[in-house]
Amino acid sequence: MRVISGKARGLKLNAPKDDNVRPTTDRVKESLFNIINSYIIDSEVLDLFAGTGSLGIECLSRNAKSCVFVDINNTSLDIVKSNIKKAKVEKESTVLKLDFKSAINKLKPKKFDIIFMDPPYYENLFIECLEEISKSNILKQEGIIVVEHDTKELLEDNVGNLIKTKSKKYGNTTLTFYELEE
Repeated sequence: MRVISGKARGLKLNAPKDDNVRPTTDRVKESLFNIINSYIIDSEVLDLFAGTGSLGIECLSRNAKSCVFVDINNTSLDIVKSNIKKAKVEKESTVLKLDFKSAINKLKPKKFDIIFMDPPYYENLFIECLEEISKSNILKQEGIIVVEHDTKELLEDNVGNLIKTKSKKYGNTTLTFYELEE
């Protein structure tokens, strides 16, 4: 697992020693960042269920303004913090040990350009999390939500004021994108 582009390009990030966290593979991450590249510069990013922090760190490496990393797991948070330090993006980073609902409520009225959502598979948190984001109004009008999930899981076309704009499959992993309805 490495940073693909930007000022930290090629940096090898720390990964978990067990299977409790599924880091986004380099192949999926590269495809994802080709899709969202135009959103990144000067963006404010929220990395929910941060895991290793790889997605938020990639954004910071590509000149995002800031990233809030959220996770409830102590081991994940330790990895996120070590990766932030390794990538030298401490000033632009905030790390919160909270569940997603508490984090979203704490972050209001802040708004984000990019929200990454990669909850534990098979815990049915996708729709609940999207509903919280919709209700909280933390996505900027021109912002985007990226949901990483198992290809077997089908996500709703509309959740609150969010509309699915596309899905891309990469083997067992699917990236589904949401934006605010116009």
